[in-house]
Amino acid sequence: MTAKVPRAWQRMLSGRRLDLLDPSPLDVEVGDIAHGLARVARWNGQTSGDHAFSVAQHSLVVEYIFRQLGEATPDQCLMALLHDAPEYVIGDMISPFKSVVGGGYKVVEKRLEAAVHLRFGLPPHASRELKDKIKKADTIAAYFEATELAGFSASEGQKFFGQPRGITKEMLLITPLPATEAQRLFCERFDAIDAMRTRKP
Repeated sequence: MTAKVPRAWQRMLSGRRLDLLDPSPLDVEVGDIAHGLARVARWNGQTSGDHAFSVAQHSLVVEYIFRQLGEATPDQCLMALLHDAPEYVIGDMISPFKSVVGGGYKVVEKRLEAAVHLRFGLPPHASRELKDKIKKADTIAAYFEATELAGFSASEGQKFFGQPRGITKEMLLITPLPATEAQRLFCERFDAIDAMRTRKP
């Protein structure tokens, strides 16, 4: 008897079937991404408020901060918005767990990232310079999430994420939103960026 091959694909609500081992850009839909990310909790759900602080909402905060850090093209803004897009399939692994399991998950993450980017006409992966800028925005967002929602003291936030400069919590939407609202806002921002990308001069 031949061994049964484990299933490596996930059925999406759109009807798409996304293969995690060989993800096709044709099976990526922004609606699936928004729906999934709006239902994945940051910080393993250990945040204050009536709702989880979702990866969709985090992505909106990161993209906003990214724009505050300097001029950015619409393509760069879209990559910032989609920086955690693979998590709509694989979930959000907190940093301590990543340290425990090692880097094997990154292979799957990179394949998914490439499929998502190609689906929307972006390079498979961001350049090192762009990755660094998105990471800086991501770290600033993490500081405010940690200290405002996840129970970190200001000194702990500074220790693990650094002290943000030029960005204040009043500038950011970090009150946790219902999943449907985070999903709607993510789709709206995606559409706004996409419209800028396709607008004729």
